[in-house]
Amino acid sequence: MRARIYQPARNAMQSGMAKTRSWVLEFVPETPQALDPLMGWTSTRDTQSQVRLRFDNKDEALEYAEDHGIHAVILKPEPRKPNIRPGGYGDNFATNRRVVWTH
Repeated sequence: MRARIYQPARNAMQSGMAKTRSWVLEFVPETPQALDPLMGWTSTRDTQSQVRLRFDNKDEALEYAEDHGIHAVILKPEPRKPNIRPGGYGDNFATNRRVVWTH
């Protein structure tokens, strides 16, 4: 079995960094997905590709993979730039604004 260990990226729909501090062990699909001709759904016979395990740090994920004989590849996380504005959300409603603010 092969797997990849990575730190997930933040959700594109949110500005926060929730669920990005943990590490994920995800199995690589062994068989390709097939299209069901009747319903149009995609399916696969490989149930391991549906498994995602979360760990608090990279070392725990790597230790789990070694204990269970899983060949794991560690993907380095991209550095994240924090999305912090100087005034924050409350600055949108400041009463001491010098110019008119609109969307």
